[in-house]
Amino acid sequence: MHAIGANLLENLLNADNGGYRGATIVCEQGHRPQFVNYREKKLLTVLGEVAVKRAYYHDKKCRRGFCPKDNTLDIVATSYSPGVRRLISKVGAMRPFGLGHQDLQELAGIRVNAKEVERVSQMVGAQVEEFYSRQAEAVLPDKIIPIKAHRRLYISMDGTGVPVVKRETVDRRGKDGVQAKTREAKLGCVFTQTTVDEEGRPIRDEQSTSYIGAIEVADNLAKRLYKEAKRRGIDRANDVCVIGDGAHWIWNIADEQFHGACQIVDLYHAREHYWTVARACFKSKDEQNQWAGERRLELNDGHVEAVITAIEALREGDNELCAREIGYFEKNKERMRYAEFRARGLFVGSGVMEAGCRTVVGQRLKQSGMHWTVDGANKIITVRCSLLSHHWEDFWEWRAAV
Repeated sequence: MHAIGANLLENLLNADNGGYRGATIVCEQGHRPQFVNYREKKLLTVLGEVAVKRAYYHDKKCRRGFCPKDNTLDIVATSYSPGVRRLISKVGAMRPFGLGHQDLQELAGIRVNAKEVERVSQMVGAQVEEFYSRQAEAVLPDKIIPIKAHRRLYISMDGTGVPVVKRETVDRRGKDGVQAKTREAKLGCVFTQTTVDEEGRPIRDEQSTSYIGAIEVADNLAKRLYKEAKRRGIDRANDVCVIGDGAHWIWNIADEQFHGACQIVDLYHAREHYWTVARACFKSKDEQNQWAGERRLELNDGHVEAVITAIEALREGDNELCAREIGYFEKNKERMRYAEFRARGLFVGSGVMEAGCRTVVGQRLKQSGMHWTVDGANKIITVRCSLLSHHWEDFWEWRAAV
């Protein structure tokens, strides 16, 4: 059946006389490339391989040749149809390349090697990044896309290490002082909340989460995350909240890009800090549990000053550590008024972001034996962000349109 379908498709693709447009045509530069001859391209489609007849033109001024039909069919510089590229890149984003090519053969009868899965996946990743860039242009003040108002819009950020090849960490030191083995992928997400449950706990709107991410400096993430928040309707949200851990770059972005938003330190991350004090200052488990349990109640009620006072009383045990943790709670105390946040029906944890780090990055890029280039990792992260943000169909519709 595939062979019959491939034969029919080949006839259909070649019914236009190769895309012949006359002896000369006018190109984008205003030149007049001349028709030279017809050239055949072997194209792998989901139905099998077909031969595509294309009219070839040469531009003497630019000293280059091209086939206009390649643009029409979206097969410029590739021997794979858009449908095949779509399958390959999705498999490459979800599975190791070495296993992905086996899946393609078993499930779709598409025979490509692991290197081709990698190459096509990264090519599509670059195209998805271009798609995001074009979307970002649309959120300029005079081009905002109308989106319905949200009751609450959340912005969350985090970082996670990605194992990379040695050349990507030259002159970069890890925590142990030797050459680092990972680079930090910074991930941002935007999601919305409309309702709470019967107990007043917030409920994230279904399929409302969109992701952006890359191994990049915080300033670049800040610009892209701001544009994504604009696209998602931050200007029409009743409440805007930023949730993160204690990393300085997160709150710098919150202050600069989302000024006026409610800032919340992830509750579970904050708890780790008083537990660090408990383990350092008490030897017995019972004492640690009792002391930390009291701090838990205080923090749950948003009484950060009580937590600070309790740590102050232990400074003789480990002055340097206690001073550091006191500074952490002092700096973030207004971001830790958890009782107030809960009373407003707000999220106080970054579970959505933590899950995002695992699903967007961890499940694909941090498997045993993997070592990435920064460019290669970023392209796969981009494709996964598109898939998990429900932008995949939008991307391919855009490709068909352009």
